[in-house]
Amino acid sequence: MDFVANASHELRTPLASILGYVETLSDAAGEDPVVRARFLKIVFDEARRMQRLVDDLMSLSRIEAEKFRAPSDTVDLGALVDETHAELAEAHDGRGRDIILEHDPGAIPVLGDRTQLSQLLHNLIGNAMKYGQPGTPVRVAITRENDAVRLVVADQGEGIPPEHLPRLTERFYRVDPGRSRSVGGTGLGLAIVKHIVERHRGRLEITSRVGEGTRVTVVLRPPPAAVAEPLS
Repeated sequence: MDFVANASHELRTPLASILGYVETLSDAAGEDPVVRARFLKIVFDEARRMQRLVDDLMSLSRIEAEKFRAPSDTVDLGALVDETHAELAEAHDGRGRDIILEHDPGAIPVLGDRTQLSQLLHNLIGNAMKYGQPGTPVRVAITRENDAVRLVVADQGEGIPPEHLPRLTERFYRVDPGRSRSVGGTGLGLAIVKHIVERHRGRLEITSRVGEGTRVTVVLRPPPAAVAEPLS
């Protein structure tokens, strides 16, 4: 019931804003071109916010529906990170240019669902871009061990106080609600990451220091052949 109540609240807020501005536009305010343009932009932004929230809710529902079926496909995580980097290169006012990739050349295979791992990367790298200080590096590193592949996404931002860390993956939990909404956050990004990692039978760790930044580590499983044959 808490989830339904929270989701309803998150949807009601932009919906109420849209209805209010549409009602105002139908009155005399709609005759002023400057006011009309400003109000229409607000309506558009709030509608996009609702769309992002609905998309995230649908994603979370699909991931949870598959949680008992571990992915069995082999995905090249290195290539997927490179692809994500290219897609985000011009995102968030050019912050994509601050992304620094650190991984060996060649294939880095993991057992996974390619679509969900792509979503995980977009969420983690997108968060680091949004919450890190402008002009500071967003580091994305992959290291390979005998029985695991470790992905680390680190930013240099304000950091997160320790009392918030245990709750970061809760649905709709925000450290700073105002800032999260202002940068387009739905409050579901890390919840989605958590459920993707759980479905992949992996491990998620979030560490942060106030004034220094945040580091997210995801440990995934390589396919059996990659474990049997040491990776160079």
